Formats: sequence, C-alpha cells, structure tokens
Amino acid sequence: MKKILIALAVIITQFTLQAQVKTPQASPKAVINQVVGLTDVEVVYSRPSARGRAVFGNLVPFGQLWRTGANENTTISFSDDVMIDGKTLKKGKYALYTIPSIQSWEVIFYTTTDNWGNPAEFKEANIALKTTVKEEALPKAVDTFTIGFGALTNNSANLEISWENSFAAIKFEVPTQKNTIASIEKVLAGPTAGDYFSSAQYFLQANGDINKARTYIDKALDMSTVKPFYYLRLKSLIQAKQGDKKGALETAKLSLAASEAAGNQDYVKMNKDSISEWSK
Repeated sequence: MKKILIALAVIITQFTLQAQVKTPQASPKAVINQVVGLTDVEVVYSRPSARGRAVFGNLVPFGQLWRTGANENTTISFSDDVMIDGKTLKKGKYALYTIPSIQSWEVIFYTTTDNWGNPAEFKEANIALKTTVKEEALPKAVDTFTIGFGALTNNSANLEISWENSFAAIKFEVPTQKNTIASIEKVLAGPTAGDYFSSAQYFLQANGDINKARTYIDKALDMSTVKPFYYLRLKSLIQAKQGDKKGALETAKLSLAASEAAGNQDYVKMNKDSISEWSK
C-alpha cells in the first residue's frame, strides 16, 4: 500500500509540473538593443499600461523615487564608458531610477541591479551618476510605458522615456572617434601573433595549404618573445604533416618542456604521445 501511495504521489507531482498555467504578464518584459557609433547599449525593462488610470502624480507620484517601469529593475548596459551631462559613466550595467516632477525628471544610474522595484535601502554610494532632464508634454498620450532610442548619431543618442503625456530624453555620448582610431591603428599595424596562430591552425585542421600553415606558425613564433607551448605544439603537428618527423620531434620536445613548466598536463600527455609515435 505504501509503495502505491508513493507512486501515486510521484504521478501527481509530475502532472502538476506539466500542468502549470501560463498567463500573460500585466507588464510584459522588453529588451532593446541599440548600437550607437561602435558602442552596444541594452535596455531590459517591464512595460506597464495606463489602462485609463492617471499616471504621473497618481500611479507614479511626483517627487518620489520610481523604478522607471514595473517589476524587477529596469537596467541599462553600455559596452564603453559614456558621457552624460559632462560626467563619465563607466561601462557596465546599471539600474535606471527616476524621480519625475512636473517640469523635470531626475535620472539616476544605480550600481545595484538585483532589486525588485526600489531598493529596500537606497544608498548614495551606489549612485554611479545622477542628472536632471527636462520633462516635455506629448501631443498624444502613450498608453504603454515605452523606452527607446532617438537622435542617433555616430557620437551620441538620446535614451527616451514616454508614458501618458510625458516625455523625457537623456542624451549620452559615446567614444566613437577613440574606438575608430584604435581600430584603424590596430589593423594598419598588421596581424598579431595570435592572428598568425589562428590562421595556421585553420589551414591544418581544414586540410588546407600545409605550407601556408607552416609560414603562419613560424611568423607567430617569431613575433613571440616567450614561445607558448600551444604554438610549439601546433608547429610540431604541421611539421609532421609535412613529413618532417625530425623537425616535428625537436619542436614537440620544446613544447613538452614548455607545457611542463606551465603545468598543463593535457599538453604534456599529447606531446609525450607524439614524441613516442614519431620516434618509431
């Protein structure tokens, strides 16, 4: 009887898990990704709707901290440092809080992002940046809370917040010129040792031109002050495929010594196995 009850409990549990009801969220989650210049920006937020209710001054009181949306924190992420109101906001992820009023909004980028709504204890030390923007009246009411991006240029954009008849835009500037110059200088400086290593690895693994693979791995090693054990390992495999067993053995021994010094036992074993094979 006890076994029957246990089996019945398991069946009921499985049925309950499979039969969980899914219903739409009152404030659906949204994710917006935008590239501004060369900077990736992402906003994750929930979207409440007015549904005939008065919003600002009622549902969202004036002069009080607001989660800027619904449910868990509204967050914004930047892949680069950005400038807001002449101040630097470091790259990373922030909770977006606001304090709406009739003529202006205070906007707060907060370092703690795992709160449900407002923090239980709001800490000044967690404010990464604070600014104030003008509140503008919309000619047509927006029923569902909306965050988007506007006024896009290579160097800046506006983070735009719209709900009911209120609109607020936070301008941020991105380091496009700095990133572009760095990219140009990197490309014009030529391939790195890592680029040559990856190219050699590709030609070997794809059964491509093995002589090109040898040229590329030699260049990678020439550019490296310290010869990485995995570079040496790749060269030994290329030499073996070229039919140069003597050269492959010498390089494998160098890779073995380097991998032992690095404490990488996987490469130690692979090199020992190859040395044993190529010595026959």
